[in-house]
Amino acid sequence: MTFDRWRALAAHWVSGLVVAALLTAVVSTAIALLEPRLPALSLLVLYMLVVLPVAITWGIHVAVFAVLLSVVVFSYLFLAPVHSFWIAEERDLVPMGVFLVTALVVAELAARMRRAVVESARLSREQSALRRVATLVARSPEPVTVFEAVTREVGLLCDADLARMERYDEDGVVGVAVWSRVPAVLAVGTWIELDGPSIARAVLRTGAPARVDTFERATGRIADEAHELGIRSSVGCPIVVGGHIWGVIAASTRGDQAFPPETEAQITRFTELVATAVANAESSVEINRLAREQAALRRVATLVAAGAQPDDVFTSVTNEVTALLGADTTIIVRFAPDGTPSHLAGDRAGRAGSDAGGSGDGAAPGLLGLLRDPQILTTVTAGSSASADSAIFCPITVEGRVWGAFGVRGEELPIDIEKRLLDFTELIATAVANAESHGQLIASRARVVAAADETRRRIERDLHDGAQQRLVSLALELRLAETTVTDGQQEIRAAVQAAATEITEVLDDLREISRGIHPAILSEGGLSPALRTLARRAPLPVEMRVHTEQRFPPSVEIASYYVVSEALTNTSKYAQAEHAEVLVEERNGWLRLSVSDDGTGGADPSNGSGLVGLRDRVEALGGAIMVSSPAGKGTTIVVSLPVNQAG
Repeated sequence: MTFDRWRALAAHWVSGLVVAALLTAVVSTAIALLEPRLPALSLLVLYMLVVLPVAITWGIHVAVFAVLLSVVVFSYLFLAPVHSFWIAEERDLVPMGVFLVTALVVAELAARMRRAVVESARLSREQSALRRVATLVARSPEPVTVFEAVTREVGLLCDADLARMERYDEDGVVGVAVWSRVPAVLAVGTWIELDGPSIARAVLRTGAPARVDTFERATGRIADEAHELGIRSSVGCPIVVGGHIWGVIAASTRGDQAFPPETEAQITRFTELVATAVANAESSVEINRLAREQAALRRVATLVAAGAQPDDVFTSVTNEVTALLGADTTIIVRFAPDGTPSHLAGDRAGRAGSDAGGSGDGAAPGLLGLLRDPQILTTVTAGSSASADSAIFCPITVEGRVWGAFGVRGEELPIDIEKRLLDFTELIATAVANAESHGQLIASRARVVAAADETRRRIERDLHDGAQQRLVSLALELRLAETTVTDGQQEIRAAVQAAATEITEVLDDLREISRGIHPAILSEGGLSPALRTLARRAPLPVEMRVHTEQRFPPSVEIASYYVVSEALTNTSKYAQAEHAEVLVEERNGWLRLSVSDDGTGGADPSNGSGLVGLRDRVEALGGAIMVSSPAGKGTTIVVSLPVNQAG
């Protein structure tokens, strides 16, 4: 026990002894006044008026003194021989003994009653305080509200002059809540170094409740504060969250008397509520974080599933990650065959993402400079140690090869950032793989279509230069032979004439077949004359509006020709239409064709009709086809073909 506590205890006892002596004197005076009329021994019980208040107020120790003092004074003043501590009559010893025992028992009972009342009041106040805090915690308010409420309740319950809640941070503590009766306290949020005796330092070292009985000769930031505020002693307990010491609650007093022994137990019950509030808040934060992360992943995944272009996916990912992780900069890079990284997309906090291949706002080149080896992607640190500016690159692996990297830079990146970036890098890899597969499929389909068109052109040329020319020559020879037949050979003339006619019909059929394989006029005159020829040959009126006379890549002209040809063929065969319209125009690098009729409608591209082949041809060139055919309202086919990308 410290000197200050001894001094406080001594002062408490001295005051009790003085009061006991004064009350004894008052009661003795009253007995002296009553003695002429009543036996002295019968008045001995009046000394209970001294014992009871002393026992209730100062406890059993001072009460025992009051009992003994009463017996001695009564014996000295009222028992024979008077003014002597000797008791002459043995018969007086019995009532004196009975009084002594009774007074001691009454004093003990009174002291216990006092302790019970005090303890009951303390427990009642403690339970009320705990109930208020527990109700507050159950409402899940902001943690700071709980911190302030608990600190206030602890200060009031412990009858402290100052109560403070602190959170451990590196080599010090940060104040999160303060309650005080003193005029000046450190502001909430102030960081204090643990460089001297303090509750926070003792609790962190032992992991258990601690006391500081005096700051008299102590040094350090907390000791200086105690000296300034006149704090004499402190007591505190750890706040344990998830098995780790999260913080501490400390109560301090400027009085001479130290905190009672049960103070640590009282504070501990509040630290459990604080731990619950912190755990709830951290859990809520984690749930919200996961929800936001899953929402971001879902948005990017939806974009990938919809077959979006990789550049759109890259921009979406960088924007989402910048907002989600609070990063300063995010970029996506691709490695060249020699390992050189090139910037594809990026985003800086508060700014729009840059275009693919651009340098953004200047942050990307600096971040790229940290990426030394594409085969070793690890966390790196840039800048001064004071800024704690760090960056991390995660590899983007596509079909077993490191395609590129996803980089993030910021001052306070999450500890588990690699794991959290993994899902995003997998989506990037999926988008790249899908784009590459789609590109390879488009290229493959384009090669197949081009090969088929080339075969058609070759067959058409072979027919034109071979069979057709031979048939033309044969027909001419027969016509020539017909002129040499004499008038008497009419049967021979008729046979030669019939053969020439048959050859001419075969030639016409062959020319028709040749046009179906590949129209020569398309190669020679271009799309506009070929389409107009289709319109003239159609079995129903066709309004042809061609708003362009320029030549387009052969694949585009062939696809356009067959779209119009197939559409008009279907219209004449199935639509029962009376009129058709064809519109051709070029806009912003796209050739747009529209074929519509006033027929019965109801065309279904999925039923195996020629529209399926048209769709394959159009999509192989990177174009799009749309068929609208409501029943009874005609059919419209709209095709868009890129004229600058097709070969």
